[in-house]
Amino acid sequence: MTSPLPYRIGYGEDAHRLTAGRPLMLGGVPIPHAERGAVAHSDGDAVLHAVADALLSGLALGDIGQYYPDTAPENAGLDSRVILGRCLELVREGGYAPANVALVVTLDRPKLGPLRADIARSLADLLGLPETEVGVSFKTSEGLAPDHVQVRVTVLLARVEG
Repeated sequence: MTSPLPYRIGYGEDAHRLTAGRPLMLGGVPIPHAERGAVAHSDGDAVLHAVADALLSGLALGDIGQYYPDTAPENAGLDSRVILGRCLELVREGGYAPANVALVVTLDRPKLGPLRADIARSLADLLGLPETEVGVSFKTSEGLAPDHVQVRVTVLLARVEG
């Protein structure tokens, strides 16, 4: 059943421990010079996982663990763009589409500022949004949690007519 609300707000959050020998992906963008990557059952893209959860939460559809459990062998190494694509389909089936996304990535190293436009562009393409509707911010943990990456996301969903 489609909600009568013209807008819905979703929130998502994801975190992964970092380890040597794994690539680091954020927002569908490989992070060069990253000495460590995410420990995860899938490819560990914390940005795409948090965005996917935000999309689902906006329509009370649960979380990505319900659709892509980390106990399922077929999800091992899964490209997180697949996860995001399916969550986006579910939101569209519910009569909504993303209108705006804002996210904060907490990571001590490497510095991500030079990749802001690449990550925003990638997310905009994946979500079908103009880049001006994708806000990307970066923070460090100030040394409190140097061995992980964490992402928090809010998304505004607009009802689609037709």
